[in-house]
Amino acid sequence: MDALYPRLLVRDFPACAAFYQAVLRELHGVEPVKVLPGYANWDIEGEAGLVLFARDRIAEAVGTADLPRAVQDPAQDTAMLVMKVDDVDKAADCLARHGATVAAPPQDRPDWAPTLRTAHLRDPEGNLIELQSY
Repeated sequence: MDALYPRLLVRDFPACAAFYQAVLRELHGVEPVKVLPGYANWDIEGEAGLVLFARDRIAEAVGTADLPRAVQDPAQDTAMLVMKVDDVDKAADCLARHGATVAAPPQDRPDWAPTLRTAHLRDPEGNLIELQSY
């Protein structure tokens, strides 16, 4: 049952859809279940894993299309996608090749968990992604 999953509301749907399609295919062998104008979803082991939705389409649906668009000023993040991977360094390279920018390079995090290794990157929309292995 798809009880809870991330749905990213994105401004540049084509760029984000292309990014996640390439990255999820390469890192996890996952293909999108559906890609439509302004909507794409990926399942992992039969359950929802990630959905992208064009921000302007959801604004129309919930009645906020006439409100100003949010400005992405530098600020602390309020959400993050986390992907467990076998090799953080290799996965970080994969994301960077597909257009992600590095926020924090791969590093061990023994103060978070004894064997944890992480990297933090941003997708083309600026969403924070943590890659982790432990």
